[in-house]
Amino acid sequence: MQRRDFIKTMGIAGGAVLTSPLWNNVFAAEDKGFPLIDLHVHLTDTFTIEKVMEIAEKTKVKFGIVAHPIDWGLKDDEALQKHIDMLRKYPVYIGLQPVGIGWYKNYSPSLLSQVDYILMDPQMVPMGDGVTLHIWEFDTYVADTEEFMQKYMDYALTILKNEPMNIFAWPLFLPVCIARDYYTLWTEERMQQILTAAKARNIAIEINDMAHTPHDKFIYMAKEQGLKFTFGSDSRNANAGRLDYCKTIAKKCGLKKDDFYFPDTNKHNGFFK
Repeated sequence: MQRRDFIKTMGIAGGAVLTSPLWNNVFAAEDKGFPLIDLHVHLTDTFTIEKVMEIAEKTKVKFGIVAHPIDWGLKDDEALQKHIDMLRKYPVYIGLQPVGIGWYKNYSPSLLSQVDYILMDPQMVPMGDGVTLHIWEFDTYVADTEEFMQKYMDYALTILKNEPMNIFAWPLFLPVCIARDYYTLWTEERMQQILTAAKARNIAIEINDMAHTPHDKFIYMAKEQGLKFTFGSDSRNANAGRLDYCKTIAKKCGLKKDDFYFPDTNKHNGFFK
C-alpha cells in the first residue's frame, strides 16, 4: 500500500514576484488572507493536465505540477524536455520532485534551469549496510527509534544543506509504527536544526495536506524565523487543491500572503545555468 492510499484512509498525522500575464490573478483565490496554491500535484495516465485545469477553473486554486527525475519517471533529457514543453502550454508551475541525492548529474544544466522549482522530501532514509527505509510504506518497521531518528535527521540535514531544492516537503513525517510518539520525538532541538538548515538556503517549508504535517508549533517557529511556506496535497486525483489541513493550520497560525514562497517563472529554480 502506498503512503497516499494509507494516509487517506487513516488520517495520520525569499519568494519571487510573479510577472507572467498567466499569473495576474494569482491571488484571486485567497482564503483568509493567504493564497490557495497547491505546489505538490502529480499527473497520471488518468489524472491529466486537462483534469487539473478543470479543477483550477472550478476552485480558483493555482497548481504546480511535479514529476520524478528518475529512471522510472523522467529518465533523461528527452523525457524532461517533453514534459516541460507540454506543461508550458498551461498556467501551472513546473516542478521536479527528486527521490535521491545527486539526481541532477543525469540531466543537462540548461534544461534543468527551465524548471520553476524543486521540491524534495527525506522519505528514503539510509540506515547503513545497504538498507534504506521507505518511511511512507505502511509496513515500515523501526527497531530502534533513537537510531532511526538520528539517521533520519542526518539524511534530512544532508539534503537541506547540499541538494538543489526550493521546497522541503513532507516535513516531520514519521513512519506509522512510531507516529504515536510524534510530539516526543520532534524535540525543539531537532526542529530547530531543520529550520536552521532551511533558513540558511532560503528553502520553503511545505505544509502537507496528506500527512497533516507539520504541526502548529513548528510553523510558529518557522514563521518567527522568517521562513516561507507552501501548500502541497501530494495528490494524483480530484483531491488536488482541496487543502483542508493546509487552510486550517494556516489560519490557526495567522499565515498571510507574505509568508508564502512563489516560484519565479522568469528566473525559474535558480540552481542551474
